[in-house]
Amino acid sequence: MEAHDLDILVLGRQANVRYVAGAPQLWIAGTRPFGPMCVVVRATGEIYLNSTADEGIPEEIDHDHLYGLAWNPMTLIEVLKNIDGAATARRVGTDAITPTFEALLPIAFPAAELIDGELAMRTARRTKTTDEIAAMGSALRVAESGIAAAVNELRPGVPDKTLAGAVLEAMAAGGVSTPATQDAAWVTSREHPWRRANHEVREGDLVAFAAGALADGYVGEVGRTWPAGEVAAHSKLYQRSNTLYDKLIAACRPGASTHGLLAAYEAAGEPVPPMPIAHGLGLGFDPPVVSEMLWAAGEHDRLEAGMVLAVTGYEWQEGVGAVFRRDTVRITDGGAEVPTTSPSWYDQPDRG
Repeated sequence: MEAHDLDILVLGRQANVRYVAGAPQLWIAGTRPFGPMCVVVRATGEIYLNSTADEGIPEEIDHDHLYGLAWNPMTLIEVLKNIDGAATARRVGTDAITPTFEALLPIAFPAAELIDGELAMRTARRTKTTDEIAAMGSALRVAESGIAAAVNELRPGVPDKTLAGAVLEAMAAGGVSTPATQDAAWVTSREHPWRRANHEVREGDLVAFAAGALADGYVGEVGRTWPAGEVAAHSKLYQRSNTLYDKLIAACRPGASTHGLLAAYEAAGEPVPPMPIAHGLGLGFDPPVVSEMLWAAGEHDRLEAGMVLAVTGYEWQEGVGAVFRRDTVRITDGGAEVPTTSPSWYDQPDRG
């Protein structure tokens, strides 16, 4: 807040609220408009949080700094008016805004200019603390348990929905009933590089698994591809996958341009997928987001030590299918660390 000259920060996005307050909130499922769910005062470091109970609230947030839900926005404005420093704040940042609160917030902060505070939050969330890394590790272990359970069910004749169910069931058993990603399992197409086969698993199919766990607010992601039945035709495709993987990991170093991840595909002789090939992890889908389209549109960025990315490799061969691989990668001062431990089929000593 000091770096961005913000006296008060008013937050509505749940990931930002969780980052600042470290507390879960109830009644936040689904899409909702902006509301002042959390307020941070730079001068005192005090945090005011929308919560009707103090269970799970860090002890640093006093009980009298909690305020309840209200249907009437003027009730929330009265809460904001009574915050120490509200009357004299010069610059107040918000991470989103609606026409209603754009009109009402000046009542709570009469001397302030309203500023886009999302840039300050993104800057803070780009790199992860030791505690955040630990939280993401727990989420990753749950996601990996989902992949392992589905691979154990893989065989010709099984529907992809059954495999997806195995992923979600194992993650729920690990304590995560809210997956962070929509996909879980699908049969890759042998006819088109970016499509999926619309049938149950057949002999020789390559089946992709993707798991993302949202645990204690933080996300871990992993993706793997395993063959069903006969696998003699798949080794060369997996060799290409390993080549690309090595180049992607080599591109994950502090100070490097995110374009290096796109260049890794070119160096490996693989076409860049139309979907993002890397995105930041943390309290959701964080920046940077790396795709050919975004780079062409001017979204240029550099990697920093402390960033955590989900890095995706994708190769396809006509008549065979696709190998999809996603790893959680941490950028360190010395390069890249890969906390993902899920095995790859090609690296198994008893494959095929």
